[in-house]
Amino acid sequence: MRRMLADSTFLRVYAALLLALVLTFGLAMLGYLVVDQVRREHYRERLASAPMVLLSTLVGEVAPLERPAWLERQSERLNIALILHGSDTLDINYFQRARLQEGRPLVDRDGHGTWHLWRRVPGEPVVLEAMFEQLTEQQMRGLVDSLRGWLESVPDPDQRLRALAGKQALSITLNADPPEGLDERQRERLRGGEVVLRLEPVERSLSAHARVLSLGDEGASTRWLQVGPVHAFDTMPLTLTLGLVLISLMLLAGAIYLIVRGVEARMARLEKAATRIAGGYLDTRVKVDSSDFMGRLGMAFNGMAAQVQSLIRAQQEMIRAVSHELRTPVARIRFAVQMVDDMTEQEAVRRQLEGIDSDIEELDQLIDEILTYARLGSDNASGVRLETDSVDCRAMAERVVETLAPLHPRIQLSVAPGPDVDVIAEPRYLQRALQNLVANACRHAEARVLIRLSQDARAVRLDVEDDGPGVPEGDRLEVFKPFARLDDSRTRRSGGYGLGLSIVQKIMLWHGGSVVVDDSPSLEGARFSLLLPVTTQVARKGPVT
Repeated sequence: MRRMLADSTFLRVYAALLLALVLTFGLAMLGYLVVDQVRREHYRERLASAPMVLLSTLVGEVAPLERPAWLERQSERLNIALILHGSDTLDINYFQRARLQEGRPLVDRDGHGTWHLWRRVPGEPVVLEAMFEQLTEQQMRGLVDSLRGWLESVPDPDQRLRALAGKQALSITLNADPPEGLDERQRERLRGGEVVLRLEPVERSLSAHARVLSLGDEGASTRWLQVGPVHAFDTMPLTLTLGLVLISLMLLAGAIYLIVRGVEARMARLEKAATRIAGGYLDTRVKVDSSDFMGRLGMAFNGMAAQVQSLIRAQQEMIRAVSHELRTPVARIRFAVQMVDDMTEQEAVRRQLEGIDSDIEELDQLIDEILTYARLGSDNASGVRLETDSVDCRAMAERVVETLAPLHPRIQLSVAPGPDVDVIAEPRYLQRALQNLVANACRHAEARVLIRLSQDARAVRLDVEDDGPGVPEGDRLEVFKPFARLDDSRTRRSGGYGLGLSIVQKIMLWHGGSVVVDDSPSLEGARFSLLLPVTTQVARKGPVT
């Protein structure tokens, strides 16, 4: 039952851990996609900011009546569709409208692959929309050329460029020296007034250069315009990816730790309660403080323990009641037999009366055994502690031999020589356990029973060996059950009631030890062994003395 409960619980734990793993992985992937999408949108907005600021500024400088013609000319020159909309006619959401009001561009791509860029014309309730399939070299040259013409139209291009730089994110500079890194052909085209595009494959960047002629107070001067460099979009950086993985692992580790710690603590309480119940403490219960699957398991465990305790208590009470009730008719039969024995002188009748008296004595011993077994079983939960003391095991073994030797004159009873062995135990019940083993061995031995004492760093061992038929390996657990009997030579012919070994097992459980049976290495019969911990400090409950 405990194994089934543990397996079921750990299956639920593994399922919870798997669910936590899946959820954490899903959150990590969602975080990756969200961050990547935000970065991508920021990159698009950064690219769109410079041309849209330039175009919307140029539109703002054109008279309203001339704007349609101007937009048509610019659309043909740049190969970009330019349209003006009223700010209230656009089908956009609240957040997009707020971005337009802030002067930021909007970037979108429809299902046909067409790019749409919007930006509000400064100081006017209109929005400029630019549409194109893809950004080409012609469009880039045309935009840079428009920027150059806009700068050359004023005496102070630096002031106009500073105003433009504050509204967009691209790097746009006017330099007094020509750009470096151009080949001879590019420099020749640049001096001829063309727009030159320079591509850096290693850095994955693109920059545009143009000559700007400005007319100032000191006359005409030549300046060199540089737009960019514009770097290609990079996917998630390695450091950011590693950071997300680390955060995911930390979240997963925290979730697993919390789940396992809670389940392990509650499983430990359940295991401790099951161990105490197995040791005879049937009033042990598990504290239930939740209604989850562990709480339901604890409630089921408590119900099972209560039912087992009720059944065992009823059985023990019935055994005690029946045993006590049997004493009265047994005493009356014994009294009647004694009266008949006093009234007759016939030898045949006396022999029958002796047989009846022997049967009554055997029945009386059986009742004593049953009462002892019932008392050992019930008083384990009575709250009375064993009165433990230091026991000289060799002296105890010699007392057992002295007691049983006259009852089995054909059996050679002896204690093997060796060092003295002491153990902390309840003297009377430990001697009772050893005496039961020796009496059991005498009933099945052919000629010899040997008691052997030994001790190591962990346990004290009391072995009782005989030269009888031994116990089959398949029956070595059955012999400790109440009223158990074997079908071979260790049967009713040897006497006994089937309770002696059960009593031994209960006494050893009280002391925190155990009793085992195997083959005798020296006498080739059975060997029953009492195993007691060396540092036994018995705090287990025992019978009322």
